[in-house]
Amino acid sequence: MTKNYPFKLRFNKNEIKELAGRHVPLDKSLDDEVVNILPSQIKARGYYTKQDLQKYCLWKSPRTKSRVAENPTDFVEEVTRIALSTNNERLRIEVLVLLYGVNWPSASVLLHFGYEDLYPILDFRALWSLGVERGSVPYNFDLWWVYTSYCRKIVKEAGVSMRALDLALWQYSKENQSRIKKGNHDE
Repeated sequence: MTKNYPFKLRFNKNEIKELAGRHVPLDKSLDDEVVNILPSQIKARGYYTKQDLQKYCLWKSPRTKSRVAENPTDFVEEVTRIALSTNNERLRIEVLVLLYGVNWPSASVLLHFGYEDLYPILDFRALWSLGVERGSVPYNFDLWWVYTSYCRKIVKEAGVSMRALDLALWQYSKENQSRIKKGNHDE
């Protein structure tokens, strides 16, 4: 049984495209590779290579670089093959956290780019943009699945891609989280 999380979008759905358009990647070259080049290669082969995994984890969280590098190549390929081929949602995400240095947010990145338009990226900024304060909920399957379902609903209602929603959630937090924490808001 999944828990009910009180997600509520902090901005109007009509602002998703505008917010997404304001996003500026930290590393344009790496962003272009993980967003535009690698996904089609990964989908064609049906798994992530160790090098792919390292690039996506570096893109998500540079702090994990040394841990992710310790994964054996064959283990990376087999784990990610399972994640990209199973129909079981729980297995799909949880098998990825077997990889050394891969936590729930990084696993969600692998699904976000491994499946076109199905999965959001689990991130404290995105959760904050949905009304969840950092550290207030544990990362687990229940949270991830309710979050994923909620984001799919928003994407459908707003007529945008999951990528656009992900960028908008991140950008809204970047622009507003510290301001609202300090009490400078209208809520």
